Amino acid sequence: MSHTIKDVAKKANVSIATVSRVLNGQGGYSIKTKEKVLSAIKELGYQPNALARGLINKRTKTIAILFPEVSSMFSAKILRGVENVVHEQGASVIVCNTASNGIRTMKYLQLLHEKRIEGIIFVSEVLKEEYYEAVSSMNIPIVLAATETYRYQLPYVKVNDRHAAYTAVEYLINKGHQKIGMISGNKYDPIAGHPRIEGYKEALRRNYITVNEKYIVDAKGFGFKDGFENLPRLLEAAPDITAVFAASDEMAVGVISAAYRLGIRIPDDLSVIGYDNLPLGEMSIPPLTTVAQPLEEIGEMAANMLFTMIETGETMESRIMPHKIIERASVKTLY
Repeated sequence: MSHTIKDVAKKANVSIATVSRVLNGQGGYSIKTKEKVLSAIKELGYQPNALARGLINKRTKTIAILFPEVSSMFSAKILRGVENVVHEQGASVIVCNTASNGIRTMKYLQLLHEKRIEGIIFVSEVLKEEYYEAVSSMNIPIVLAATETYRYQLPYVKVNDRHAAYTAVEYLINKGHQKIGMISGNKYDPIAGHPRIEGYKEALRRNYITVNEKYIVDAKGFGFKDGFENLPRLLEAAPDITAVFAASDEMAVGVISAAYRLGIRIPDDLSVIGYDNLPLGEMSIPPLTTVAQPLEEIGEMAANMLFTMIETGETMESRIMPHKIIERASVKTLY
């Protein structure tokens, strides 16, 4: 049987208002009264309803995070960082899986408005106009994580995708590779598609290597299947490549798996570098060399920024996080 605030008040022989003041630290009662109320709460095992408390103090201490794919390793690492901060703040987080679906996203935003959440972290997707208008009408802060928008003045936390892709490709060049293919995400994706393609091209140009469009294959997404299905396409168009830059670790592992099916040895016949530094990369055979973005730190930074905005009402400055190469065993030196 679950007990109510009325049961606590009866047990402690005080008013419901007094119990409420104790729960919310509002004062106006003696130490003895506080001890009686806390003793009654403990004895009854009373759990105050967060939303009911929020109606009293106008705070729910709840934020929301929206992912396009909540079950991915990418999302899990960002969520871990967010939850670290949420627990430090004594708050809670509602996790929403939008599946990159506009209707579902709008339904979630309506639900979050009804739940009186205090802020939103929006992850790894384009912030559409209808999303922005919905959040604006809620009059709560929003922080973008692993994404950004040029249209609206909103703070974001992410790596520089173009620069990180440049770093990955230049790493291959420094290992002696000249004929480098790329399997990208959707080339029209302004967040992780187009910028990573441009970083790939810039690294070639800066090292006096001609950009050949046949060496670039764009996929629909960034998953294992996208890498697995598109390696044969890339090899058909560019059979002379010695290395592949895959725009995500999941894609890179898909490339390695497809190479195994084709009898291509990694890295003896073909070198592969990924992007993200997900745990999956350490599990692949061979272990995947990758350009790492600090996903857990991105989650922590986004959450810290959001709570600061909630408390102060001030807009935070955007943050570009560092990236680095993680060397493992999927790239061969050609010197």
